[in-house]
Amino acid sequence: MLVLGIETSCDETAAAVLKDGRELLSNIIADQTAVHSRYGGVVPELAGRVHIENIRRVIEQALAEAGVGIGDIGLIAVTRGPGLMSSLLVGLNVAKGMAYAGKIPLIGVNHLEGHLLAIFLQEQVEFPYVSLGISGGHTELYRVDDFVAYTLLGRTRDDAAGESFDKVARMLNLGYPGGPLIERLAQEGDTGAHRFPRPLLEPGSLDFSFSGLKTAVRQKIESNDGSLSDADIAACFQDAVIDVLVRKMFAACEREGIRHAVLTGGVAANGALRRQMEAEGTRRGVQVYSPKPVFCTDNAAMIACAGYHRYMRESRLGADPLSLDASATLPIPAS
Repeated sequence: MLVLGIETSCDETAAAVLKDGRELLSNIIADQTAVHSRYGGVVPELAGRVHIENIRRVIEQALAEAGVGIGDIGLIAVTRGPGLMSSLLVGLNVAKGMAYAGKIPLIGVNHLEGHLLAIFLQEQVEFPYVSLGISGGHTELYRVDDFVAYTLLGRTRDDAAGESFDKVARMLNLGYPGGPLIERLAQEGDTGAHRFPRPLLEPGSLDFSFSGLKTAVRQKIESNDGSLSDADIAACFQDAVIDVLVRKMFAACEREGIRHAVLTGGVAANGALRRQMEAEGTRRGVQVYSPKPVFCTDNAAMIACAGYHRYMRESRLGADPLSLDASATLPIPAS
């Protein structure tokens, strides 16, 4: 089966063609960083307009690169949430139009489910595994027992990890997006120059909280007497975030009795995080998997993958109706 994936949940317009849930034939991503960087973050109205400008070209390019036509597509998988409504509606309405015109089955995909399964675009992972999804909008731990069987173990109670990177980058006047800029600057800093708090919450909890850490960084910047460079602050902040993420990931593995762990989401592209997670996994005897950076950030290949597996397991229910609507706060599907 050839699946056309379409992703427009935030500020990437993406389309991909996936064969039989595993063989990626094309993966096209048009990013909007240049549009939003002047504002220090994503402007929803602008994101929606740029999606409208880009989506036809991106889909046509994905089909052309795969060497197929729309008549060859057996399923259209499209992100229906969570995300920005002005963005989600562009991809969803185009997908519904194509499904109707071509009489092609349509399935709506939860964006987070796409991240949970992105690792299968490059390698097979044994079930069950613990997945830590970390991005600008989400920081969540899931137990994954199968392609459509997920159990939420913990989530952020305030800021997401990626959001805290963006906000600290803004405090340091680095620009947007903050994650790569903080990571680059941190390479020049000393992680031992200062110790920011580790917001671990109450004992035994697998939830996260980053708002207090963000406040501590702001206070340190305001009171800094010159003893800490911006690079030191970036390094110490990043070290605190990574420390929390690593501890929570392996606490979840230990509690669930699982020896496989998957990092995913945009922040999972952070090299320092990947290295520390892999080193701790080796120490504990847990196999850690990380998708390639292109599969960590928002992409349509992961949407095609998640859509394929859900459709193949739920095809007895039929495709989603053309009345399918977007949801900005769509929960991950129940197992």
